[in-house]
Amino acid sequence: QVQLVESGGGLVQPGGSLRLSCAASGSIFSIYVMGWYRQAPGNERELVARITSGGSTNYAESEKGRFTISRDTAKNTVYQQMNSLKPEETAVYYCYTANGTNVYWGQGTQITVSS
Repeated sequence: QVQLVESGGGLVQPGGSLRLSCAASGSIFSIYVMGWYRQAPGNERELVARITSGGSTNYAESEKGRFTISRDTAKNTVYQQMNSLKPEETAVYYCYTANGTNVYWGQGTQITVSS
Protein backbone atom coordinates (compact mmCIF):
# COMPACT_ATOMS: atom_id res chain seq x y z
CA GLN A 1 0.00 0.00 0.00
CA VAL A 2 1.02 3.56 -0.72
CA GLN A 3 -0.37 6.57 1.10
CA LEU A 4 -0.43 10.04 -0.45
CA VAL A 5 -0.91 13.27 1.47
CA GLU A 6 -1.55 16.44 -0.50
CA SER A 7 -1.28 20.05 0.54
CA GLY A 8 -1.26 23.50 -0.98
CA GLY A 9 -4.73 24.05 -2.43
CA GLY A 10 -6.93 27.05 -1.81
CA LEU A 11 -8.40 30.19 -3.31
CA VAL A 12 -6.36 32.27 -5.73
CA GLN A 13 -7.15 35.15 -8.04
CA PRO A 14 -6.90 34.75 -11.81
CA GLY A 15 -3.29 35.10 -12.85
CA GLY A 16 -2.06 34.02 -9.43
CA SER A 17 0.13 31.12 -8.39
CA LEU A 18 -0.11 28.11 -6.13
CA ARG A 19 2.20 25.25 -5.26
CA LEU A 20 0.89 21.78 -4.54
CA SER A 21 2.81 19.13 -2.61
CA CYS A 22 2.23 15.41 -2.39
CA ALA A 23 4.14 13.19 0.01
CA ALA A 24 4.19 9.43 -0.50
CA SER A 25 4.72 6.83 2.20
CA GLY A 26 4.37 3.08 2.58
CA SER A 27 5.46 0.67 -0.13
CA ILE A 28 7.09 3.27 -2.31
CA PHE A 29 10.10 1.31 -3.52
CA SER A 30 8.39 0.16 -6.71
CA ILE A 31 6.53 3.27 -7.80
CA TYR A 32 7.57 4.59 -11.19
CA VAL A 33 5.45 7.68 -11.70
CA MET A 34 3.83 10.43 -9.65
CA GLY A 35 1.65 13.23 -10.82
CA TRP A 36 -1.58 15.17 -10.69
CA TYR A 37 -5.04 14.84 -12.14
CA ARG A 38 -7.89 17.26 -11.67
CA GLN A 39 -11.65 16.98 -11.82
CA ALA A 40 -14.10 19.85 -12.17
CA PRO A 41 -17.82 19.39 -11.46
CA GLY A 42 -19.50 17.56 -14.32
CA ASN A 43 -16.18 16.73 -15.98
CA GLU A 44 -14.05 13.65 -16.17
CA ARG A 45 -10.79 13.43 -14.29
CA GLU A 46 -7.96 14.64 -16.52
CA LEU A 47 -4.19 14.46 -16.37
CA VAL A 48 -2.42 17.69 -15.47
CA ALA A 49 1.22 16.59 -15.19
CA ARG A 50 3.35 13.63 -14.24
CA ILE A 51 6.97 12.79 -13.55
CA THR A 52 8.60 9.38 -13.79
CA SER A 53 11.19 7.83 -11.53
CA GLY A 54 13.71 8.66 -14.23
CA GLY A 55 12.78 12.33 -14.14
CA SER A 56 10.83 12.53 -17.39
CA THR A 57 7.86 14.88 -17.33
CA ASN A 58 4.61 15.17 -19.25
CA TYR A 59 2.08 17.99 -19.19
CA ALA A 60 -1.38 18.56 -20.51
CA GLU A 61 -1.11 20.86 -23.51
CA SER A 62 -2.94 23.72 -21.80
CA GLU A 63 -0.48 23.67 -18.87
CA LYS A 64 2.78 23.75 -20.80
CA GLY A 65 4.83 26.78 -19.89
CA ARG A 66 2.74 27.64 -16.83
CA PHE A 67 2.94 24.53 -14.65
CA THR A 68 6.10 22.80 -13.47
CA ILE A 69 6.22 19.41 -11.82
CA SER A 70 9.26 18.42 -9.78
CA ARG A 71 10.23 15.96 -7.11
CA ASP A 72 12.38 15.55 -4.03
CA THR A 73 13.44 11.93 -4.08
CA ALA A 74 14.83 12.01 -0.55
CA LYS A 75 11.46 13.21 0.77
CA ASN A 76 9.35 11.04 -1.56
CA THR A 77 7.50 14.20 -2.44
CA VAL A 78 6.31 15.65 -5.71
CA TYR A 79 5.52 19.31 -6.25
CA GLN A 80 3.50 21.18 -8.81
CA GLN A 81 4.09 24.88 -9.27
CA MET A 82 1.14 26.48 -11.02
CA ASN A 83 1.43 30.00 -12.44
CA SER A 84 -0.97 32.25 -14.32
CA LEU A 85 -3.94 30.27 -13.09
CA LYS A 86 -7.23 30.58 -14.93
CA PRO A 87 -10.83 30.35 -13.63
CA GLU A 88 -11.47 27.30 -15.80
CA GLU A 89 -8.76 25.48 -13.83
CA THR A 90 -10.94 25.47 -10.75
CA ALA A 91 -11.18 21.82 -9.73
CA VAL A 92 -10.24 19.22 -7.18
CA TYR A 93 -6.62 18.24 -7.80
CA TYR A 94 -5.62 14.68 -7.03
CA CYS A 95 -2.13 13.37 -6.55
CA TYR A 96 -1.52 9.89 -7.90
CA THR A 97 1.19 7.30 -8.11
CA ALA A 98 1.54 3.88 -9.65
CA ASN A 99 3.67 0.79 -9.33
CA GLY A 100 3.48 -2.25 -11.55
CA THR A 101 0.24 -3.41 -9.97
CA ASN A 102 -1.84 -0.57 -8.60
CA VAL A 103 -2.68 3.10 -8.92
CA TYR A 104 -3.00 5.08 -5.70
CA TRP A 105 -4.79 8.38 -5.20
CA GLY A 106 -4.61 11.16 -2.67
CA GLN A 107 -7.70 12.59 -1.02
CA GLY A 108 -7.79 15.58 -3.35
CA THR A 109 -7.32 19.27 -2.69
CA GLN A 110 -9.63 22.02 -3.91
CA ILE A 111 -8.25 24.85 -6.02
CA THR A 112 -10.57 27.73 -6.77
CA VAL A 113 -9.47 30.43 -9.19
CA SER A 114 -11.75 33.40 -8.75
CA SER A 115 -11.72 37.13 -8.13
